[in-house]
Amino acid sequence: MRVLGIDPGSIVLGYGVVDDAGQLSLVECGVVKTNPRAPVERRLADIFDGICNVIESTHPDEVAIEEPFVGVNVRSAFMIGRAQAVGMLAAARAGLSITCYSPASVKRLVSGYGSGDKQQVRSMVSMELNTRNLPAESDASDALAVALCHLHHLRADRLAARARK
Repeated sequence: MRVLGIDPGSIVLGYGVVDDAGQLSLVECGVVKTNPRAPVERRLADIFDGICNVIESTHPDEVAIEEPFVGVNVRSAFMIGRAQAVGMLAAARAGLSITCYSPASVKRLVSGYGSGDKQQVRSMVSMELNTRNLPAESDASDALAVALCHLHHLRADRLAARARK
């Protein structure tokens, strides 16, 4: 199973692709950067193109996307929601199944703590994928965490199905 994880953002969107062939392994990760001065429709088009390119080059089986966090800045949450929708559109266009996870769910599953900081998440992703070569951008490691969260859910579902038989 190969999963593309997406950490949506309207200026910097993180992506991470993870394989689960009995052992988890990093395929690719990085960011899609847009020009913060560009009109929103141009940034969204750039994000769409970037995600389509990642899908085309890595051939994921499924896509997992983090949901926007609505804190004090509602406008920011709306922008992130737009980026999330563009990611969903790119995945749907490729015929991929999409699952969304809350930020707290991702942090809880990957780091064991729903309010963990970005450094904790990055450290746990690095350990779980047995790599120290993560990009400097936390958006990429956050996207890998989303992919790992989805793979853990899939593993749990398989175990539960076997237990029911």
